[in-house]
Amino acid sequence: MELLFDLTFVVAVASLTAHLAHGIAEDHLAESILPFLQVFFAIWWAWMNFTWFASAFDTDDALYRLLTMLQMGGVLLLGAGVPAAFNDGNYLAVTLGFIVMRAGLIAQWLRAAIEDPASRRPAIRYAVGFPILQLGWVLRLVLQQVSVTVEN
Repeated sequence: MELLFDLTFVVAVASLTAHLAHGIAEDHLAESILPFLQVFFAIWWAWMNFTWFASAFDTDDALYRLLTMLQMGGVLLLGAGVPAAFNDGNYLAVTLGFIVMRAGLIAQWLRAAIEDPASRRPAIRYAVGFPILQLGWVLRLVLQQVSVTVEN
């Protein structure tokens, strides 16, 4: 399961680096570096958060596996959004993929809070903090759409 999970990140990073390489080959490094850094941050941060959680609370039961598969779907959605982020500056799929991944991770943190009394406090902190941070991602997306609408 972990290897399949990691492979979903490989797919997302491969798409991302291919678009950066294309931008460099077309002499558009300046236009390519910001989308690359933004999407790479999302991929790296999601992988790091899941990996940290899995190292601390890997229960490896059916619910854990289902939530992990949900997160894999989010990674693939995020990776599918790479072309739109690079070509059009449209981060909708990237943001939705990140939200899907976070939803699975939030559910896992809530489960950890219920099942592990010693870790309840930090688990609740993460389970509450992640949705608040997701609001920032959604706000960024909304402000981007408003900006595009005003320009047109």
